[in-house]
Amino acid sequence: MAAAAAGSIRERQTVALKRMLNFNVPHVKNSTGEPVWKVLIYDRFGQDIISPLLSVKELRDMGITLHLLLHSDRDPIPDVPAVYFVMPTEENIDRMCQVFDQYLNFITLEDDMFVLCNQNKELISYRAINRPDITDTEMETVMDTIVDSLFCFFVTLGAVPIIRCSRGTGAEMVAVKLDKKLRENLRDARNSLFTGDTLGAGQFSFQRPLLVLVDRNIDLATPLHHTWTYQALVHDVLDFHLNRVNLEESVGVENIPAGARPKRKNKKSYDLTPVDKFWQKHKGSPFPEVAESVQQELESYRAQEDEVKRLKSIMGLEGEDEGAISMLSDNTAKLTSAVSSLPELLEKKRLIDLHTNVATAVLEHIKARKLDVYFEYEEKIMSKTTLDKSLLDIISDPDAGTPEDKMRLFLIYYISAPQAPSEADLEQYKKALTDAGCNLSPLQYIRQWKAFAKMASTPASYGNTSTKPMGLLSRVMNTGSQFVMEGVKNLVLKQQNLPVTRILDNLMEMKSNPETDDYRYFDPKMLRGNDSSVPRNKNPFQEAIVFVVGGGNYIEYQNLVDYIKGKQGKHILYGCSELFNATQFIKQLSQLGQK
Repeated sequence: MAAAAAGSIRERQTVALKRMLNFNVPHVKNSTGEPVWKVLIYDRFGQDIISPLLSVKELRDMGITLHLLLHSDRDPIPDVPAVYFVMPTEENIDRMCQVFDQYLNFITLEDDMFVLCNQNKELISYRAINRPDITDTEMETVMDTIVDSLFCFFVTLGAVPIIRCSRGTGAEMVAVKLDKKLRENLRDARNSLFTGDTLGAGQFSFQRPLLVLVDRNIDLATPLHHTWTYQALVHDVLDFHLNRVNLEESVGVENIPAGARPKRKNKKSYDLTPVDKFWQKHKGSPFPEVAESVQQELESYRAQEDEVKRLKSIMGLEGEDEGAISMLSDNTAKLTSAVSSLPELLEKKRLIDLHTNVATAVLEHIKARKLDVYFEYEEKIMSKTTLDKSLLDIISDPDAGTPEDKMRLFLIYYISAPQAPSEADLEQYKKALTDAGCNLSPLQYIRQWKAFAKMASTPASYGNTSTKPMGLLSRVMNTGSQFVMEGVKNLVLKQQNLPVTRILDNLMEMKSNPETDDYRYFDPKMLRGNDSSVPRNKNPFQEAIVFVVGGGNYIEYQNLVDYIKGKQGKHILYGCSELFNATQFIKQLSQLGQK
C-alpha cells in the first residue's frame, strides 16, 4: 500500500539529515565500521531541527565527535572536516564562507506531524498574522517565510501536491505563493528539485498528495479546549517542547530544619520518542487508560524483578549503577545470555519510571484544577448538548481551576454560541470572570473577531460528540496503585471529527459540502494556473497533508490520527506554522485584545 511505501516524513527528514552529515552522499556504513570523523556546527534553527530526530549517540555513530553552536566561542580544530547546518542569514554567512542549501527548514515531531519553526516563531505566529496594524509588506514577509518552509517540506517529501484552500484567508495567500514557487521550480527542468534522484522514490509513489491549507480562524475553540488524551495533556499542563518534557520533582519539606533555606526542586528531563513503545502506544489514549496501563506495566515488571536480581548476581553486578549496566552489549565475550535480557528489563523499568513520573505530574494538575470537569463541560458546549450546571457556577467556584482555566471555558462558550450573549448577561459573566482573577483582554479580541468573521452567523460545528463516564477503574483505584484517581472521572472518548478533520474529509473523499465547495484548487504541474474551485481529479485522494496557517495543537493532530485509523490504506500528515498549547495561545489573544 502507498501508506507503507517509503516511510514517514520523520524517516525521510532523518535520511536527508544523515546524507548531509555524510557530506551529501547517501549514508551507508562502510566495511571497516569507522565513520569519517567530523565536527557539526549549527545555529539554533539547525539545533531545533536535529534534536527531535537524532540523539547524541546517533550523531556519534555518524562520526560527529563534537557539535557546537555557530556563534559560540571555540578554538580552531585543524584538519577536521566540518558540517555547517545554519540559516543563510547575513550574520551567519559572515561567520562562515559558504552554505549548501539542504531544504530542511522544518521540524519533524512525529512520523506524521511537523511544525515550521521554533526559533523566532513569533514572526509567523497567530498574533503576527492577525495584528490589526500589520502592513502589506509585513504580511508578505510572514507568508514568504511560511511558504519557504513548506517548499522545503515538499522537496524532502519528493512530491508536488494538489493544493486546496479556503478563500479570503492567510491560507489562500500561502496557497498562491506556494503554487507559484513550485511552478517556477518545475519549469526550470535542469535545476528542478522534483526530478531525478532527490531522495529516492517519493513517499507518495502511486498518486500525488493533497495539501489542504486551512486558517486557524476557522476554529478558535479547539486550541483553548481542555483535553483528555495523554500527549495533548502533557503539552497542555507540563513543560513539553520538541518532544522533551521537563518536570520539577517536589522535595519533601518535613526533613528541612527550621529556618533553613528550602531545598530547590529537582529538575528532570525526559525525551518522549518513537523508541518509547509505551508512549507510541498510549500518547493518544484517554488519561485514565494511561494510568491503568502504567500500573499494569509496573506490576508486570515487579514480577520480573527477582529475575533482574538473579541476573545481576550471576554477572557480579549487584552494586552497579543501572545506567552503566544498560550500556553492556551481548557481544561481550565473557558474559552469558543473561546480558541480553538484563538491559531489556532495565530499559523497561526506565520507561515505567519515566511514565509514572510524567503521569503523576499530569494527575496532580487534573485533580488540583478539576480538569476532568472542564473537559466534559466544554465537550457539551461544543456539541450543543444540554448543560447540567450553569457556566456562572463553574466560573464562580474558587476550587475549580485557575483564572486561565475559567477564561478558556468562557471563550469556548462565547465562540461556540450561535448568538452572542445579551449585553446584560455578558456584563454578569465579565464581573464573575474579573472576580475570579481573569484578564479580560482575550475576550476583547474574541468579541472583535466574532463580530468581524463572516462565520459569526454559523459558528464552526463540532458535531454531537459525547463523553461517557464509565465506572472508575478498579485497578487504579486500588490502594496499592501509584495513581490515586479518586474523584477523577473516567471519561471515555467517542470519535467525533473536529472542523479541520471534517474539512479534510470533504476534500480527500471528494464530498460535496457547502463548507468546502468554494475552496480554491491549484495544480502546480498544470502549464497555466487558473482560479478555480473545480477539481480536475475526481477520484478520492489516498494521501493528504493538512497544514494550519496560524498555529496548531495536539488535540487536532490526535483527532486526525483517530480519523485516519478507520480509512484503510490512507495516510495523512499534520503540519502547522507553530505548535502552541492553550496558555501560549491565550497569551497571543490577550496581546491582540489589549488596546
